[in-house]
Amino acid sequence: MSTCDPLVQSASDGVAAALSAVDCMAGEATASAFARLFGPQGALLPALTILLTLYIAVFALALLTGRTRLSVSALTRRMMMLGVVLTFATSWIAYQGVLWNLVVGAPDQIASLLVGTKGQATQLFAGRIDLLFQAIADAADMAQQQQAAAAASMPAGTAPLAAPAATAAFAPSGLVWMAAVLLLLGTVGLLVTARIVLAVLLALGPVFIVLALFRGSRGLCAGWLRALVMVAVTPQLAVLGGALTIELAVPVVQRLAGPEGIEARPAFALFLVAAVHCALMALALRTAGTMVAGWRVFGLAPDFGERTERSTEGPAPAPLPAASTTMRRGAATGRTSETTAALITTTAHPAPHAAPHVAPLRSTFTPSPLTAPPLPALRAQGIGSRWRRPASPSEILR
Repeated sequence: MSTCDPLVQSASDGVAAALSAVDCMAGEATASAFARLFGPQGALLPALTILLTLYIAVFALALLTGRTRLSVSALTRRMMMLGVVLTFATSWIAYQGVLWNLVVGAPDQIASLLVGTKGQATQLFAGRIDLLFQAIADAADMAQQQQAAAAASMPAGTAPLAAPAATAAFAPSGLVWMAAVLLLLGTVGLLVTARIVLAVLLALGPVFIVLALFRGSRGLCAGWLRALVMVAVTPQLAVLGGALTIELAVPVVQRLAGPEGIEARPAFALFLVAAVHCALMALALRTAGTMVAGWRVFGLAPDFGERTERSTEGPAPAPLPAASTTMRRGAATGRTSETTAALITTTAHPAPHAAPHVAPLRSTFTPSPLTAPPLPALRAQGIGSRWRRPASPSEILR
């Protein structure tokens, strides 16, 4: 017999009882799944041994081929990754004490501190929802009794007027019950669904933790962590936002019952509050998804924008060798000197057909102190063993 059977049998008593039953069943399902996967008699222990062997073999092959280097930083990172994976994939005590308590207990405790209550904030919120439903049911019963008393006080020959079928759903009593259904869906639907999804993700957690060993499968582990955080944060956002709508709905429910049944104005106000509550729950789910979308997950997998930017970038241009740059600068300086010398020779010896009355031009050449003499040509060009062909036989004998 399971320890959750009494809670499951009383799950229909209210929202708080349903959440307690779901939490108990989630804990048992997670523990059972962990034992069946990587427990002492787990079915995936041989697969874990094979994956660890492949991990060591790939690392050794990378060392032999020179694709990685044997350094303290590289070994520390790999050993830490291997230790974390083995600890959380094979030890239920570590898995429950860290992941379960961090994902389930930490957001609930933060919500309790923000609300200013003692105990679990989710259970207290569910208790307030139960009280609100009870008040709505009492108001509906009171209105029904008043209508029955009014019908009994009428003469025997007359019958009470029935509401038309087209407007029965939008009558005050119909609006009240539709508001109750919306509150029930927005509260129990979101909280219970989030707890069930959280239990499923935690049950499959050891498998995704093992996938963090290899670079090609780390994206799956990162996606699992993002989904886990989103499902854990969503109920707390719903509790914090739903507490405001519950405070708005309490005075409206108190004014539902009137002398002639359910009042129309409070019924419309309650329906509006219930619709806002459902929209708030949907917005809480969307907000949690937006929050975890930009999470880098401790660097396990870069985001899509960074991968696209890296793939579109071309190779960086290689810098010119220093020797080649110096030789080009020396060659340019030599050509400048030859041009200047030719200009001086031309001006010093004018052509014979020049006019006799034209005085020869005088030009003074002052070498720039920044120019350096050309360097001798080297046989080695660039980096590596690239050699140019010798220009003369003397260079061959050199």
